[in-house]
Amino acid sequence: MRFLVLSIAVLVATEAHAEGFAVHDLSTVADDASAALGAGFTHKAEPGRITLFCADCKGEPMIDIKIGRQTDGTEQRVRSGQTSTLDLERLCQAKDPACSLTGLSVSPAVGWITNWSMGPMIGSTAIILRDGDLLTIRSVADDADTARRNAEKIVETVSHKVIGR
Repeated sequence: MRFLVLSIAVLVATEAHAEGFAVHDLSTVADDASAALGAGFTHKAEPGRITLFCADCKGEPMIDIKIGRQTDGTEQRVRSGQTSTLDLERLCQAKDPACSLTGLSVSPAVGWITNWSMGPMIGSTAIILRDGDLLTIRSVADDADTARRNAEKIVETVSHKVIGR
């Protein structure tokens, strides 16, 4: 009996200290994401992914939101300062010399947002990490301002709901 009580106490303590994001089903924030982008945007939502697009908008912007895992140590290196945003930007610039990167205020998670180009399309990608959970917001459009603005709107709208406290 004593073993059973101790086992239950350990399980309850483990649940109370759950790590990672508060929300793992992105379909619960799909309507909010679509509304934040404005008229004309439609979306397809699944638990692990939301795709938003506007066929009638200038440049036909598209935003992809995905949830996953990243346990390669990047989050811990960023949290500790071992890897700075300048280090991350240099890695991005190794792939695209025009890449720029800035940090995001998404506490208790860590995150950053990049701007990059790929042919005629411009992209902006936000990466948010918390205890191994990964939220990726990738926005593409035919101009940098639209790509960045859409990514930032999604970060502002859904990150606090997904990340939790």
